[in-house]
Amino acid sequence: MNDFPWLSVLIALPLVGAVAVALLPRDRPTLAKQAAFGISAVVGVLAIVMATGFDSDGARFQFTEKYWWIKQFGVHWALGADGIALTLILLSVALVPLVILASWSDAERSGGVDGTAPKGSVKTYFALILALEAAMIGVFAATDVFLFYVFFEAMLIPVYFIIGFYGGPQRSYAAVKFLLYSLLGGLLMLVAVIWLFPLSAKPVSEGGLGHGTFLFTELNTMHVDPTTAKWLFLGFFVAFAIKAPMVPVHTWLPDAAQQSPAGALVLIVGVLDKVGTYGMLRFCLELFPGAAKWATPVVLALAVVSVIYGAVLAIGQVDLKRLVAYTSVSHFGFIVLGVFAMTTAGQSGAALYMINHGFATGALFLLVGFMIVRRRSARISDFGGVQKKAPVLAGLFLVAGLAGLSMPGLSPFVSEFMVLAGTFTRHRVPAIIATFGVVLAAIYILWMYQRTMGGPVREGNEGILDLTAREKWAVGPIIAVIIAMGVYPQPVLNIINPSVHHTLARLDRPDPAAKIHVAEKVAENGARP
Repeated sequence: MNDFPWLSVLIALPLVGAVAVALLPRDRPTLAKQAAFGISAVVGVLAIVMATGFDSDGARFQFTEKYWWIKQFGVHWALGADGIALTLILLSVALVPLVILASWSDAERSGGVDGTAPKGSVKTYFALILALEAAMIGVFAATDVFLFYVFFEAMLIPVYFIIGFYGGPQRSYAAVKFLLYSLLGGLLMLVAVIWLFPLSAKPVSEGGLGHGTFLFTELNTMHVDPTTAKWLFLGFFVAFAIKAPMVPVHTWLPDAAQQSPAGALVLIVGVLDKVGTYGMLRFCLELFPGAAKWATPVVLALAVVSVIYGAVLAIGQVDLKRLVAYTSVSHFGFIVLGVFAMTTAGQSGAALYMINHGFATGALFLLVGFMIVRRRSARISDFGGVQKKAPVLAGLFLVAGLAGLSMPGLSPFVSEFMVLAGTFTRHRVPAIIATFGVVLAAIYILWMYQRTMGGPVREGNEGILDLTAREKWAVGPIIAVIIAMGVYPQPVLNIINPSVHHTLARLDRPDPAAKIHVAEKVAENGARP
């Protein structure tokens, strides 16, 4: 199966589909919806077929492809998937058709809660969703660092237009803020990426340096001067921290969440933000292991602050989408904590948390979107007694909410427990403080449910309808995955664990460049080596 260009096909198909949907007549919205859903479903099936050929005991990167793209600059079209990348690709292709199904009506494609109409057409919205899917698959599949950067920046384009065309009343502000934050991080990462090229050039027999490379598999064995490595680490880390989002560079997310359509928000928080934590695990730790260890105390502190700060602010929110957005800030703090715990349990838990958070938060945002469409308001105070009028909506909302607070038996519990246990074995104080985030999660989730679903039916909620068959099909599969992975997560862990072991092996490997640097310093001081 490795001989077939699976990953290139998975990237090309939604991209071609986006162009095809964009070229459809503007007065055929139903055709645009059906075409987008059909294309995304085919992509999902192909990804599942590809995944059946993945051998967790085989080579680290499978389904690999490598072709010259810009030979003069050492850039390859290089793709491949290890266990972590594969699960994130599957998360992406699973959520996209469900988002399309959930965004079928005009109201569901709008972030406005006051009757604000989308500026863009139906076909444009679904074309942008398909283009975003192509970029998401590409960013997880890229094994050339420059190609990764291209996909990293390409994701911004469809998201910017989705928020700007289909968002709420403050959509322009939210779209520009999202873009500026992301471009700042991308610029810093670009400097670091370009810096890698001359550093990767190896000596040739005639003297001088040979051609550099951006291939991750070759950069992974490169040894960099410790001072240089710290600067390169910071260039990558800041970009990933913005994307994650971590405190204090998280402020773009609540505004984007409040103004975005709920369906698109599922992809922004459920998948795009995972690029930040995925990048930390893949690039920051493996390319710059010494610098990662140097930065660990500060990163752990920021992760703990994100956990507590995000949870506290979630408790005080009056807008449903902003509340769920702040819960994600807290959850990403847990993920970063697991990544930089640098233990097997911590990093496996963090990688699993990326998947579980994508499904749990995806379900929560979809249900919040359905609630907002029915009530034409995102204010928590405008709800109340909904469970009497829409019991299925209330029941699924409760399950998704309990997943958000990591209730045992639901998928996030396993990953959060692994993160805290893995962190505690090496960094006890951060683990203990972060545990209070679990208590705060119970407060913001249960209080949100009580205010929206419990009590007497509030005025204006008398006509709220329960979920339709289409809406059940959009949310039902996600709830099923949350329960299944909560009961039996081992198959996913079997795929993830080998990649985690590779990362930890790189962190434990001695760095000759660091030894040379120390020897030079000793010689400069006139001491005996």
